[in-house]
Amino acid sequence: MPAISLAPHATPIDELSRLREAVGGGHAPRLLMKRDDLLSFGGGGNKIRKLQTVIAEARAAGGDTLITCGGLQSNHARATAAAGAALGLPVVLVLNGEPPRTPTANTRLDLLFGAEVRYVPNREARVPTMQAVAEELRGAGRRPVIVPIGASTATGALGFARGVAEILAAGIKPDVIVHSTSSGGTQAGIVAGCRLFGLAAKVIGVSADEPADELRGIVRRLIAEMATRLGVRAETIGADDIDVDDTQVGQGYGIPTRASTEALELAARSEGILLDPVYTAKAMAGLIARVRGGVFRREMTILFWHTGGQIGFFA
Repeated sequence: MPAISLAPHATPIDELSRLREAVGGGHAPRLLMKRDDLLSFGGGGNKIRKLQTVIAEARAAGGDTLITCGGLQSNHARATAAAGAALGLPVVLVLNGEPPRTPTANTRLDLLFGAEVRYVPNREARVPTMQAVAEELRGAGRRPVIVPIGASTATGALGFARGVAEILAAGIKPDVIVHSTSSGGTQAGIVAGCRLFGLAAKVIGVSADEPADELRGIVRRLIAEMATRLGVRAETIGADDIDVDDTQVGQGYGIPTRASTEALELAARSEGILLDPVYTAKAMAGLIARVRGGVFRREMTILFWHTGGQIGFFA
């Protein structure tokens, strides 16, 4: 499918031998990490993979301006702003929250990449505001394209699925892939990618916010839409095998838990790797809970897909 090249380099897969020792010693499985925090564009993160196909689709339809939304520290908003800068496309970001007196982390980068930012009071105001901005731009003769939050569309998920090929190219066949899930596109992409590239790995998405049943429905819908695009049955690319763990959500989105704080500190102090407190720390907490609970056997290989987001740590 059409794609632009924002991050042409495969990300590394690191061995986490010291973390393995810290959480389970000789009884722990082999632990690996897919380092999408090191994607070579715009601060990295999983959104880059999805934007490469989503923006290609937008440009093919004649779009000349990108509109998207998120919270104040949205990684997706920052990645979209960077993509617009690199491609010469104006970007309008609709962010919920009070305008920061001193922009930091992602909000600072949004402005550095040249995006126009519109602030709204809450999540519910984001979509109608994006639609209003689109109408405003059409009235000025522009051809805006609204990019859904997280670029979590069937197109974006198919873009992410292509990343699974990097695991096989590295000669690695994990038994389980654990990652953070929220808007569903990354999980749909990994699940479908494993089926499309013949990788027999169980995929576990650890929710950062939504209940498991709700997220399973979102991922299943995205996979069904992907299947339609590919001309195959949804079950062929994993619609019947969606595993979402919502035990690490705690008090909600962006609120650390004791387990996620421990996971963040363990990754930093054993491997020198920075997770983020919103997404990847909770996902790592889910992995650690399974190791300690004996869910993963010693002879297994577990791959943690680091989806980035560490810039928000400095907000």
